[in-house]
Amino acid sequence: MRKEGLTNMEDNLRPEYDLKRLLKGGVRGKYAERSRAGTNLVCLASDVARAFPTEEAVNEALRLAIKITQIPVGVTVKEAKTQTDES
Repeated sequence: MRKEGLTNMEDNLRPEYDLKRLLKGGVRGKYAERSRAGTNLVCLASDVARAFPTEEAVNEALRLAIKITQIPVGVTVKEAKTQTDES
C-alpha cells in the first residue's frame, strides 16, 4: 500500500539523468570496512590544502601542533626538547 503523497510527487530529475544507468554497477558497502577501521575524512579549506599538498604533510604539522601544546609555559626550548625525547 503506497502513501498518497508519493504518487503525487513531481519528478524534478533532469531528463538526461537515467537512474537505472547511474545506479548500475554500484557496490553496496564499498567503504564500510574503511569506515569501521576508524578512518577519518576531513575536508580542508582550499588555502589550507595548498599549504599541505600531501597527507603526510598534514599529519606532520598536526603532530607538531600537538607537541607544542604539551610544552609547559616557562620551560626553555632545551628543557622541552629533553622532555619530549624522554616520552
